[in-house]
Amino acid sequence: MFCKESSSGLQTLSIAKSLSSPFHKPSPLINPIWTGRRDKLCRPRNLGGRCKVTASQSNSEPKGNIMKEKVKKIKVKGYIQAEEGTVLEGLRWSRGLDDISDIAGRSLLVELISAETDNRTLMEKDPVEDYAQRVWFDGESPDEKYECEFNMPEDFGTVGAIRIQNQHHRDIFIKERELELPSGSVTFSCHSWVAPKSVDPAKRIFFSSKSYIPSATPEPLKKLRKEELETLQGNNRKKVGEFEKHERVYDYDVYNDVGDPDKNDELARPVIGGLSHPYPRRCKTGRKSSKKDPSTEKREGDFYVPRDEEFSTTKGTAFTGKAILAALPSVFTQLESILLDPKSPFPHFKSIEDLFDVGINLPKDAGLLPMLPKLIKVLSEAQDDLLQFDPPILLNKDRFSWIRDDEFARQTLAGLNPYCIQLVTEWPLQSKLDPAVYGDPNSLITWEIVEKEIRGVMSVDEALKNKRLFMLDYHDLLLPYVNKVRELDDTMLYASRTLFFLSDDSTLRPVAIELTRPPDVNRPQWKQVFTPGYDATSCWLWKLAKTHVVAHDAGYHQLISHWLRTHCCMEPYIIAANRQLSAMHPIYRLLHPHFRYTMEIKASARQSLVNAGGIIETCFWPGKYSLELSSDVYGKLWRFDKEGLPADLINRGLAVEDEKAEHGVRLTIPDYPFANDGLMLWDALKEWITDYVNHYYPDAGLITSDEELQAWWSEVKNIGHGDKKDEPWWPELKTQDDLIGVATTIAWVASGHHAAVNFGQYGYGGYFPNRPTTTRRRMPVEEPTEEELKEFYEEPEKVLLKTFPSQKQATQVMVTLDLLSTHSPDEEYLGEEPEASWIDEPVIFAAYERFKGRLQYLEGVIDERNVNVSLKNRAGAGVVKYELLKPISEPGCTGMGVPYSVSI
Repeated sequence: MFCKESSSGLQTLSIAKSLSSPFHKPSPLINPIWTGRRDKLCRPRNLGGRCKVTASQSNSEPKGNIMKEKVKKIKVKGYIQAEEGTVLEGLRWSRGLDDISDIAGRSLLVELISAETDNRTLMEKDPVEDYAQRVWFDGESPDEKYECEFNMPEDFGTVGAIRIQNQHHRDIFIKERELELPSGSVTFSCHSWVAPKSVDPAKRIFFSSKSYIPSATPEPLKKLRKEELETLQGNNRKKVGEFEKHERVYDYDVYNDVGDPDKNDELARPVIGGLSHPYPRRCKTGRKSSKKDPSTEKREGDFYVPRDEEFSTTKGTAFTGKAILAALPSVFTQLESILLDPKSPFPHFKSIEDLFDVGINLPKDAGLLPMLPKLIKVLSEAQDDLLQFDPPILLNKDRFSWIRDDEFARQTLAGLNPYCIQLVTEWPLQSKLDPAVYGDPNSLITWEIVEKEIRGVMSVDEALKNKRLFMLDYHDLLLPYVNKVRELDDTMLYASRTLFFLSDDSTLRPVAIELTRPPDVNRPQWKQVFTPGYDATSCWLWKLAKTHVVAHDAGYHQLISHWLRTHCCMEPYIIAANRQLSAMHPIYRLLHPHFRYTMEIKASARQSLVNAGGIIETCFWPGKYSLELSSDVYGKLWRFDKEGLPADLINRGLAVEDEKAEHGVRLTIPDYPFANDGLMLWDALKEWITDYVNHYYPDAGLITSDEELQAWWSEVKNIGHGDKKDEPWWPELKTQDDLIGVATTIAWVASGHHAAVNFGQYGYGGYFPNRPTTTRRRMPVEEPTEEELKEFYEEPEKVLLKTFPSQKQATQVMVTLDLLSTHSPDEEYLGEEPEASWIDEPVIFAAYERFKGRLQYLEGVIDERNVNVSLKNRAGAGVVKYELLKPISEPGCTGMGVPYSVSI
């Protein structure tokens, strides 16, 4: 779609990529330039190995007597680079027919479109075309090369676009299309699937890397620009119903495909999205309705996403992300078969540690288990019936840290979910829910309790004034769910408040936990406050209360901080961008790296993670109410204008605006690792986006008159997030600052926000006692029986183990977190490589280099902070370093690295 312009001013035609047979030796690799394309990004490679082609001039005389003068033409030879398909792709019967097409020289029809009009007729110039023929080469590259030759008029001008028609009988993945003219090379980077002519006769359009706002588009390209958007909107679609794999249609739908009533009545789920359950929209698939519930979509086969949103070959095979995510249910069945009782708890803590030190005996036909990512390892061949987990970093650093209160508090600032700690601004604490339904709204956490724990350091008024009280508040959110979640099998829930006091050294000290059960038809409200305690019974009750609170935080993290705020809320931006912003639009090219793979991983999650009976429902406490809870939070709390990092911190009372402060805000807790590193990353993103936007929009009028840009943002608000379309807080796109704010927020959510809540999942949750995802026993002091009290007093450790997730739940979560925390080998990290369209514009490339430099500086700052023992929330004896916002990482589960996009 995009083309790299040469220094001579001509544009660079890219070499296109395709799937072809593994039984033919492909050409040597022609290293691609990756760009801000509509399609998948491909890892950039050294351009020094690019194949060069030559061009020569020739005179040709048209037949007949219409023209007397000879027309000068340039004979230009070019190449298309295409990627090998899978083994199964090569084995299909169509492979032989395609080989015949290759021999006949009719593999691909390629047209070159001039960006200039004819000076004599003021009309578009006629395109020049040729058929590309496969060229056979020896070598180890997975790519193939196709050659074509054009007779191009000397006055053809700049090549602004190419069109390709696939003459094969199978899909082909076009990588690049390259020409070399006498005045310079031309390279188009396509990186897209092209369906065969028999399936889709339309010619695919790929634009050069020159970015244009709509009003500045060269006249010959305007029609193509509009035509391509109409295709992506589905306007040219002739059939109705389910979208087929080759189609490239972006449209919206509600979450009506997570339930499966046709399979089992127990798997029926309400539609998420709409007045009853507001939610962002997902990608439309067009599938039929289920038989039992017309409002629910059938769950059959793979979930459609536009083909170019799918994982690359590297990510799909080397990382096996999509394959393993889809295979997890089968893996879990195998794990379950090992257990005599899937509900059984771990008998003792040594059995938990044995997961890492000894391993699990597997069935001899373990099948899919050895396919799991590297952090779960099958030992030697002699012990191939043994599955052993690698210890997560928390366990390696300090095996007992999870027990301590200081670590419990530290992780609210530097752990997996740093998005929920908030400042206490009102006292006494009080619920805002209807007391007639939920009981007494007044909290039992009194100042006397707090003062006892902080040893009378200050009064409540002083603590509030000096911003010393903070809270994890899951009370009003969870209270409406408590009774119905308790009706689920083997699941327990409370509403909770956890109060912290800020010490002088910038660490938090937990001082009280309140657990509440609302009244029901048979029982009154129950609530109790727990404190760290100074005797054995109080200490065990405190441990159990912390277990419930951490489970609440783990569920909120997975469903809200992670799934809702990054995956779900990003998808409407992506759909709207593909429908309304041309591939040559500068804002599309700015944001597209932040959209990579998100729709594909979302589709896989709807299949295996958040679906009825899936991993989230079976292993996390909300159970079948998981998406309903997520919808409640979206409806009550989500606001686009609070999704940027500074606004989020201010909203939670963790920062105040301060023009004199380094980042324009002053932190309430000075040693807040997520915020300290995140603000540096936010500023780097904002500076880069500011330079980019101001280059293409030097005048605010260009923003208001940009019909594509305005249509994109309108569709985001009114359709993609349509359940909140009437909210007054949506920003308008009227000025450069408006656009900078919107683009920076989207880029931050896709990169920094997602990295902070995702890539530490195995590191902190792989040892599940640190972050249990559910609780299964009520507190021993909530209306206990004699037997329950006796068990608590005689064997409190067993009560804790029975409160934890079952063996089945724990191992399933460990497997899942291992997968979700793993970086793909082809991951693209912030600042690692520029897009080709950025390289071609000197001002933009200079701005990008500054951005890259700031990110490199951030890495050094993070390393320095992590060895500064005065920063106790990120350094010290056995403390896990805070590296989640270090931009670059190696592949695997590293606990660092900020990819551009929500790609896992």
